[in-house]
Amino acid sequence: MDLPSITSLSQIAKLADRLPEADQKAAIAARERQNSLTKPPGSLGRLEEIAEFMAAWRGTPRPRIDRAQALVFAGNHGICAQGVNPYPQEVTAQMVANFRSGGAAINQLCEINGADLSVIALELDRPTRDFTEAPAMDESECLDALWQGASSVDASADILILGEMGIGNSTVAAALAAACFGGPVAEWVGPGTGSDKAGIARKIAVIEKGLRLHADCLGKGAAVLAALGGREQAAICGAVLAARAARIPVILDGFICTAAAAVLYAADKRLLDHCLVGHVSSEPGHRKLLAAIHKRPILQFDMRLGEGSGAALALGIVRSALACHNGMATFAEAGVAEA
Repeated sequence: MDLPSITSLSQIAKLADRLPEADQKAAIAARERQNSLTKPPGSLGRLEEIAEFMAAWRGTPRPRIDRAQALVFAGNHGICAQGVNPYPQEVTAQMVANFRSGGAAINQLCEINGADLSVIALELDRPTRDFTEAPAMDESECLDALWQGASSVDASADILILGEMGIGNSTVAAALAAACFGGPVAEWVGPGTGSDKAGIARKIAVIEKGLRLHADCLGKGAAVLAALGGREQAAICGAVLAARAARIPVILDGFICTAAAAVLYAADKRLLDHCLVGHVSSEPGHRKLLAAIHKRPILQFDMRLGEGSGAALALGIVRSALACHNGMATFAEAGVAEA
């Protein structure tokens, strides 16, 4: 199905009742196949769980990945006016050029793990507003970015990898997480691209100021996206929703990507049921965020690069899970006696 029209952020909370759910019959059939393969039941651990997950969302007992799509969204942020970023905003556009010329980590990881990468730059010459002074985006700007993300999803893909790039967006991510799930701001804030102790303290103070200004949005799901988010965060939300409409499983990347998608969880926790998390970032807020949205990461490699790098690496694990699921012989096929 196509993603239902979204003309206001308040409609996002109602989408879960209209979007596809997991196919439990396909999941059960996948589990039955797992239990018939030439191995002790459960001996492949999470590989078996991932195969069942893919079966449920692709709606077939023997899912395949013929096309993996990777999307990296890039945006710039007005909050950088507060000195929260150790690198200048020009780096966002420079890294987009690097992605497009094939020179970044995400290019190598997509190539080796078989994903088609697209990089979408979202008005880099027009940063969002400083959220300590005004909403980062008005509703129409936020919805426009959301739909750009949604329209970037290829409905023929079998799995979607999501990543981001944007100087200052670790501050945005921490602000979104704090707005959605509460708790001391300091517990959500980390070094990002390399902030020192003073830089981290500055990020905490800036986020606290923004939360006070936008207190009426706190705990209201998608409303925080316009108040505190960036265009790449809105685009990630749109891509997650479009993938759900097309029954495409999603692999989220690290803290920033997960924080963007967590806005959907705050609106209705069912909206992330089709999402895996590729890895747990070494950015300190990520573990807390994963606990809040009840997601278990596939990998723990102490990465914090962003770009979708952890999600692309995890794609190799998902491919391995399906290779075992589809390629192994059953006990009957192999002529092996069952216990």
